[in-house]
Amino acid sequence: MTNRLADETSPYLRQHADNPVDWYPWGDDAFAAARADDRPIMLSVGYSSCHWCHVMAHESFEDAEVAAVMNRLFVNVKVDREERPDVDAVYMQAVQALTGQGGWPMTVFLTPDGEPFFGGTYFPKEAGHGRPGFVQLLEAVDDAWRNRRDDLLAEAAKLGEALRRATIADVGADGANDLPSDVLARARSGIAANFDPAYGGFGTAPKFPQAMTLDFLLQRAVRDDDAEALDMVTTSLDAMAAGGMYDVVGGAFHRYSVDEAWLIPHFEKMLYDQALLLRVYLHAYLVTGSPDRPGFARYRRVVEEIVGYVLRDLRHVDGGFYSAEDADSEGVEGKFYAWSLDELTEVCGDDAAAVIDWFGVTPTGNFRDPHTGFSGNVLQAVDRTADRPEAVTRALPRLFERREGRVRPGLDDKVLLGWNALFLRALAEAAAALDRSDWMDAARTNAHFLLANLRRDDGRLLRSWQADGGARHLAYAEDHAALLEALLTLAEVDDVAWLIEARAVADALIDRFADRDGPGFFTTGDDAEALIVRPKDLMDNAIPAENSLAAEGLLRLTSLTGERSYADRAIAYLATLSETMAKHPSAFGLLLTAYERAITPAIEVAIVGDTATTEPLRREVLGRFVPASVTVTASAGTGADLTPLLADRPMLRGEATAYLCEEFVCREPVTDPARLRDQLDAALAARKVGSDQEK
Repeated sequence: MTNRLADETSPYLRQHADNPVDWYPWGDDAFAAARADDRPIMLSVGYSSCHWCHVMAHESFEDAEVAAVMNRLFVNVKVDREERPDVDAVYMQAVQALTGQGGWPMTVFLTPDGEPFFGGTYFPKEAGHGRPGFVQLLEAVDDAWRNRRDDLLAEAAKLGEALRRATIADVGADGANDLPSDVLARARSGIAANFDPAYGGFGTAPKFPQAMTLDFLLQRAVRDDDAEALDMVTTSLDAMAAGGMYDVVGGAFHRYSVDEAWLIPHFEKMLYDQALLLRVYLHAYLVTGSPDRPGFARYRRVVEEIVGYVLRDLRHVDGGFYSAEDADSEGVEGKFYAWSLDELTEVCGDDAAAVIDWFGVTPTGNFRDPHTGFSGNVLQAVDRTADRPEAVTRALPRLFERREGRVRPGLDDKVLLGWNALFLRALAEAAAALDRSDWMDAARTNAHFLLANLRRDDGRLLRSWQADGGARHLAYAEDHAALLEALLTLAEVDDVAWLIEARAVADALIDRFADRDGPGFFTTGDDAEALIVRPKDLMDNAIPAENSLAAEGLLRLTSLTGERSYADRAIAYLATLSETMAKHPSAFGLLLTAYERAITPAIEVAIVGDTATTEPLRREVLGRFVPASVTVTASAGTGADLTPLLADRPMLRGEATAYLCEEFVCREPVTDPARLRDQLDAALAARKVGSDQEK
């Protein structure tokens, strides 16, 4: 017997369709039932690949006795945070205010009007480890609701007002729009202070990859010849790529590491992590520059393996990318990825000794699931900087083939617009940099898929699509801003005509989401369901904040179109957060990139000529990492209606020609790739001089 969630398209909600809990999806029906029965709402928020969400489901939501208590005392609502990031953001802020921490699964108790009055994260069925048992908690909340309701309502009112004030107060316009020149240097120093020189990354366990922070450091390395910044990046990338958090057999990164050495991950694989880490490994590959530099071949291999994983395991036949793979298989976390010594010996044959030595495999293993007792070896190279032996390279395809026979982790097969756009941008950039026409075909196919399937006839973008349910939920600012970035990248590396769609998305972002009383963008559109507060996402977290994506995208759009109003909106937002970024840089990795773009005259490259003849010139630009730059390519005499960078740009002597400009003031046009390389070198050197003067 199923509950109401059986009719939902979200894989996470459908995972709970057979629970004995009388679940409601988020919506008017749930709140109407709560008001009619005078019962509070028990809101449970999670996502399909969340390990502890599964644990709480098995312990409590699948238990008939626990479900009976839930059904008797509460109206129970399940939310997929990936489909409804607005609901998640509002109530996560409440839980953090109440408890000082947050996470998933998130458990929040609401009045029938949606005001939160108590909450937390995972609660075990039985009390332990400082947490009350779930049934004990339910009965205590019910008792307070029946006997001390006035106190609860007063606290709910205070909390709701605090949430509303926080949304307004965090970003307030002062009208100055000043962008101090020392922000980036201060941010870089703050990041360095938190760096782990032994294993890379920042802080202690648990460790997240912080790809946006690493990308910012790469920009510092390029702009300032900052060897220490580059060392922080390469130490981190080498340690992560050695295995453990990185799946050396099948490619792609797990979500984060529970230890400081990146050895034992939480095993879920998220599309957004692949997108963000693909870009930083690509940029590191381009910055290291030549085969004799450390990490050069390793970073390219990671790029190729990430793309290979997504195109192989996360791609819908029509071109959309799925959201995630679960941490668990057969009810055991990590079982799909771990190896026994005996199985490795059998599969690897004559290469087994080298494989066992390289990965430090032991009979007892280095990983144990505390819930089931399952143990095994998570593969991580003992020497993270050494070249991989040929024996290991030979053995990995055999290990992959053997692993394909196992029960795979669950697949979250919904296609999210924002996450797809993040990967689309990275994929298109990698395709251009590594001259992979097959990847570019996949990028174009994905872009067409998104515009065809996640856009209504009236042009309104939508958040989530699934093969058996179509598209649903209005898209958020995050979706618009990420798509803007992806379309701008396609305009740069594929066809300048993508600018038409990019401008339409940017205008929709401004029309629907802009804060009319201050800088920045709200999470939800002005046509969306009204929650107790209208959230505004400021800090970069596991994924970039909508306002960081928007700031960088609008600055890029100004560089490409010459339309200053886009940049003015971004600069107004950056000015309000400049001091906060300098003090808390790890919370603003992408926004720091936007700040770099805002204070740095863009290097603008326009290349004109026939497609075949422009390729050598394009390679000089797209085959290197040039922060705060834009590039367009078109046939001579075309494209001026889309971007002033292509206006009055004839070919010289009938040859493909490149124009390198800064703020639309151009150097001598060139037809020789070597001369274009020299011009790029000179432009970057001039930036370093400017940076030295700022210091």
